[in-house]
Amino acid sequence: MKKRLVFPAAMAAVLLGMGSAWAQTAPAAAASNPAAFINSGDNAWMLTSTALVLLMTIPGLALFYGGMVRKKNVLATLMQSFAITCLVTVLWMIIGYSLAFTPGNGFIGGLSRFFLNGMGLDSANPLAPTIPESTYMTFQMTFAIITPALIVGSFADRMKFSALLWFMGIWLLAVYAPIAHMVWGGGFLGGDGVLDYAGGTVVHINAGVAGLVAALVMGKRVGYGKEAMPPHNLILTMIGASLLWVGWFGFNAGSAVAASDRAGMAMAATQIATAAAALGWMFAEWIARGKPTILGITSGAVAGLVAITPASGFVGPGGALAIGLIAGVVCFWTAVYMKEMIGYDDSLDAFGVHAIGGIVGAMLTGVFAVKAIGGTAGALEGNMAQILIQAKGVGFTIVYDAIVTFVILKVIDMVIGLRVTEEQEREGLDISLHGEQVL
Repeated sequence: MKKRLVFPAAMAAVLLGMGSAWAQTAPAAAASNPAAFINSGDNAWMLTSTALVLLMTIPGLALFYGGMVRKKNVLATLMQSFAITCLVTVLWMIIGYSLAFTPGNGFIGGLSRFFLNGMGLDSANPLAPTIPESTYMTFQMTFAIITPALIVGSFADRMKFSALLWFMGIWLLAVYAPIAHMVWGGGFLGGDGVLDYAGGTVVHINAGVAGLVAALVMGKRVGYGKEAMPPHNLILTMIGASLLWVGWFGFNAGSAVAASDRAGMAMAATQIATAAAALGWMFAEWIARGKPTILGITSGAVAGLVAITPASGFVGPGGALAIGLIAGVVCFWTAVYMKEMIGYDDSLDAFGVHAIGGIVGAMLTGVFAVKAIGGTAGALEGNMAQILIQAKGVGFTIVYDAIVTFVILKVIDMVIGLRVTEEQEREGLDISLHGEQVL
């Protein structure tokens, strides 16, 4: 009997020795050959998520905004989303990605990936070690694309196309890239414990605040408050909102950067919060105005998507339900009543939905975060300090964004002018800027 155990015991010793040696050499091997540790399942999910997030801008956001403007401005609105997609893609490749996601200091990254220098098939990023860096770079590119595109909603119908291109390009590098680095790329906000799973501060507060500043700097649309400015085609808006909803699974579940259990929970939280916010807005509108509308329920869904974005990888289903309901009602009030009380012209409610929804979501992340899901407890689990940490992230983003955006807009206005003429605005941007129209 003892003789029969000699071979298995010897084999076990050899295998244990090999396992020990592999464990000691694996980190070195990973550093020298990252491609050997790429997880094909993670990469497949992240490639899919990247396509889903791009779908959010073109055609999702383009149609959502395009349906809400007047008919004479629909092509100009679609053009803005499409052109921003192209412009940001090139700028992100040249320098944006490097400034946001390579080692630098607490505020901005470095230039090690300038023109994506050194990125090959075997390149990896420590922020996403199981997928190729090219996949991670492109995934983050789609976030960088949609953020400035969201800003368009606040000043729709009145900015010159040339001014828009200059503004979006400079804003991407001076505002978006630094905030992305501070929160996600190794900067001081992320280091201080600010929770932002998929872009509550980086994307939505950032875009919404910039939109409000632009709307205030440029002034109200000609005829605002005196002429009716109804959406010209709510079918387009409904289709766009639906594409945003579907694409948002790449946005939130994709931010797990892996085909993991956390991605599954983020997807569930996203679906629950979106539906809850849509119902919250719909019932609030029904009570306040007597009728539920397609514009209201789709806007509510987007508010829910926004609010759950920072929380999706940190909260459970119950927290997602609460965040969605609160966001739907709060964003309805800000978009409909607060805007009227204060008197600013946020054309398509980019501030009322994205900035306010982002703030609601970011702050409630500090309340509903579950340690077993995201590694950090929220106030309901006894960590009251997380609310203050979230407030720091929200406050810094608002102040930095507002100041830098204001400076950019003022400089552009002095050099080439921001706004079309009154005659062009009355004629419509489709004809006056692009020589096209929808018949």
